Amino acid sequence: MNISSIKDSISSLGISSNNNLDVKNQGQGSFSNMLKDAIGEVNQAQVEGYNAMEGIATGKVANLQEAVQRIEEAELSLKLALEVKNKAIAAYKEVARIQA
Repeated sequence: MNISSIKDSISSLGISSNNNLDVKNQGQGSFSNMLKDAIGEVNQAQVEGYNAMEGIATGKVANLQEAVQRIEEAELSLKLALEVKNKAIAAYKEVARIQA
């Protein structure tokens, strides 16, 4: 993954360099759209990883290093998504505990 794609991903979330939210993403449903986009990106990485595995197994891969890189990116994106989910659930439980 190159650095420019990370920068593009951050800018698409509406976060500027000084960590202020962009006005255009403060509308209704922006969090749900961001969540759907993030899940879609994880899904796309998984599909590319599976395709790379299939290409390795069938011998149709021209560049083995790129295929392994796609598989690793898919694994890391899934791990990140699971950790974000775990942190969100932990935060929700903490808020629920405080309110009780």
